[in-house]
Amino acid sequence: MELRSVEELMDLLYACRGVRDLPARAAAAADLHDRALRTAALLRRRRPADKELQVAGLVLAVGRLLRPGDATGGAERAAGAVRSLLGERVHELVRAAPCERAAADDALLALRQADEEARTDALDGGVLEDWRTVLELLAGHHARSGAVD
Repeated sequence: MELRSVEELMDLLYACRGVRDLPARAAAAADLHDRALRTAALLRRRRPADKELQVAGLVLAVGRLLRPGDATGGAERAAGAVRSLLGERVHELVRAAPCERAAADDALLALRQADEEARTDALDGGVLEDWRTVLELLAGHHARSGAVD
C-alpha cells in the first residue's frame, strides 16, 4: 500500500487507536496510537530541528495495520507506505529501525531509543492533529523536490 496524501496517513494513524502492540515486544502491550505520539514527542524534545526523524517516530507503528495478523515486516510495510509521500530519509529510518544489525547513525539510534522508551513511558504525547502541519510540510517539501531521491 502506498499512501498518497497526508489525509490518508492521518486516517491510518487514527486507526492505530486501540490496537495493541504485540506482547512479545513489550511487557505491557501498548496502544500503537499512544506509542506513536510518545515516540514523536520524545524525538521532538531531543531533536527539535529534525522533523523527518520526528515523523519517522510517528509513523513507525503503522505497518501493523497494513497487514493485520502478520507480525513480521511491519516496519518494511510502513516504510514502503510513506516513501513517496514523506521521502527517502523517512523511509530509510522507518525501514531500518527494528533491524539491530543495520549500521546505525545518530538519528537511527535516537529513533530506536525513543521507540523503546515510548512503549513504557507515561509521557503525554499530545494529540495527533498537532502533527498535521509537520506532515503537510514534509509532504509538500518532498513533492516540490520532484519526488526524486
